[in-house]
Amino acid sequence: MTLINENYKNLSDNYLFAEIARRVEAFRQHNPQANVISLGIGDVTQPLAPVVVEALHRAADEMAFASSFRGYGPERGYDFLREAIVENDFRARGIDIEVDEVFVSDGAKSDTGNFQEMLSAGCVVAVTDPVYPVYVDSNLMAGRTIVRLPCTTENDFLPELPDEHVDVIYLCYPNNPTGTVLLRDDLKAWVDYAIREGALILYDAAYEAFIQSEDVPHSIYEIAGARRCAVEFHSYSKTAGFTGVRCGYTVVPKDLCVGLNPLWNRRQCTKFNGTSYLAQRAAGAIYTPDGKRQVRQVIHYYMENARLMRQTLSSLGFKVYGGVDAPYLWMQVPEGTTSWGFFDDMLHRAHVVCTPGAGFGSCGEGYVRLTAFGRREQTLEALERIKRM
Repeated sequence: MTLINENYKNLSDNYLFAEIARRVEAFRQHNPQANVISLGIGDVTQPLAPVVVEALHRAADEMAFASSFRGYGPERGYDFLREAIVENDFRARGIDIEVDEVFVSDGAKSDTGNFQEMLSAGCVVAVTDPVYPVYVDSNLMAGRTIVRLPCTTENDFLPELPDEHVDVIYLCYPNNPTGTVLLRDDLKAWVDYAIREGALILYDAAYEAFIQSEDVPHSIYEIAGARRCAVEFHSYSKTAGFTGVRCGYTVVPKDLCVGLNPLWNRRQCTKFNGTSYLAQRAAGAIYTPDGKRQVRQVIHYYMENARLMRQTLSSLGFKVYGGVDAPYLWMQVPEGTTSWGFFDDMLHRAHVVCTPGAGFGSCGEGYVRLTAFGRREQTLEALERIKRM
């Protein structure tokens, strides 16, 4: 008799973004003339940088000839990309990371969800609330105990250190969904806690390229001791528009006391055949002088959207957080309204999609997440509709 993993029954019936898509599709079927604008799902809208497109074309042309064709690549990733990552993302900031500590992947979501496979089912896992759902769901699938760290207006949406011992801590900064950041001293407190408790920090830095403020760390490895307690995840999805190309990387230091670097390599060799050569060549182009300039232009475009959104929504009387060092805005809904109720209201009255905060955890109730990844003209149109609403 075939049996299922009983832990899957602990998952909610619907994944947050699948439920949003279902409601939007139902609305469109009943309102086929409506022009729906999404400020909800964090997908990008600007085209790939020209240097990235050129790199993709060159890589595709290489695949047309036996002399330059490539099949399976190294599970850790090609050296040309890993070396560029080390030089530009870490050594340029004075951070000592070695090439064999970098693992190229198909994106941060996969790795943040999969990394827990190497940890004991008995580990107690701490997550912020609100939280990116993958951190919770992947650990529920494994049957782990989850401790939620409330992030509310009372603590400026910054989690406090746990009162009890935890074994694993998920931190995402700049934060998805609230758009908030941890300053250097805040992050040092978490590193010190992890070292003291023998805990592991899984640090999602997918949005570090959007940081504008000088006192916000771009990497947890800027903090002394972090190599002993932290794994860091990066993504090109939002940084360079790779949501359809799929490429990112994870840093697993060899200093981690439980030997996670060789274990992660073993796991990847078993379950992953490597990121495509085309995607890695595209990612490598980001680190060229033209690539850096072109990517910065796109990031500036999205952050200008965020500024306009924050300015307009604040002028309408909404309490808005984030949107300064992150492409996400966390907005409080009117009193007496639920986050899903506000979602439905925005969809039906303004034909604008947001993300209900309740989908990120109980502390997300009363808020919605808005993203700055839309096209400028659509973002401005959505803001005008909200004004009229």
